[in-house]
Amino acid sequence: MQPLISPASTVGDKSPTHEAAPAASVESRSLWRAAPSRRWLAVFTAIIILGGWYAATRDDQNAAFLFASPQAVGEELLKMISNGTLVRHVGVTVLEIMLGFGGGVICAFGLGYGIARSRLLEGLLGPYVVGFQAVPMIAIAPILIRFFGPGIPTNAVICGLIVFFPMLVSTMVGMRSIDPDLHALMRSLTATRWQMFTKLEFPGALPVLFGGLKVSATLAVVGAVVGEAFASQAGLGFLIYSSRYVYNAAGVLVAVFTLTLLALGLYEIVARIERRALAWRLNR
Repeated sequence: MQPLISPASTVGDKSPTHEAAPAASVESRSLWRAAPSRRWLAVFTAIIILGGWYAATRDDQNAAFLFASPQAVGEELLKMISNGTLVRHVGVTVLEIMLGFGGGVICAFGLGYGIARSRLLEGLLGPYVVGFQAVPMIAIAPILIRFFGPGIPTNAVICGLIVFFPMLVSTMVGMRSIDPDLHALMRSLTATRWQMFTKLEFPGALPVLFGGLKVSATLAVVGAVVGEAFASQAGLGFLIYSSRYVYNAAGVLVAVFTLTLLALGLYEIVARIERRALAWRLNR
């Protein structure tokens, strides 16, 4: 969505926005579109880590017991895929992430926009929002379990609460970063409140909003695991805790690596959407 008014549209404007496009293009580049040399560097680093991991667990039985060997992790992964255990746990965690991430982002955007546009609302709710963020989730979880019951609903709410604050702050910063002169110009053109939002505020805040979405995407995975630690019978977090209790280090690592891939996948999805949504800015 291209805004109706762009700060860099003035002829002869020497503002830094003309030079910001290349930098923005680099920042919005996805993890998989890096230069070939960087991709090879990542592969080389992975090989070094795997080699060190294998060497540390090959002859040391204590190390292999505490931190399973790559071979044991691979065998456990194939076992979980073949019997459907991994697919079942991944499905539950993905559902919790989607519900929590979607709900948390929508609520944070709505409240953040209201706080950014109203000093009264900021004074009324701002201190409570910041104070609530300081409350440990372990203190809130029993209350949520009592209201929503154990399982997916509670885990999704915990996930949403964890992603809420970074998205709220990103929304407030993005909306307040709009040039006040552009607001005055839109009002002089008799723009409605909806036109002001769709043509100026939302497109202008998109770069900051996508920064918050990237942070929230990775935190959503953490939130799902935290929720599954309190009350759950399925999910990758449940798989980690249940494997730990029976000293199945390979099962723990399979779940951890799967969570890592989920976080990378969510981040990549947000990065791709960002490139499409900000194409008007990156190609300016």
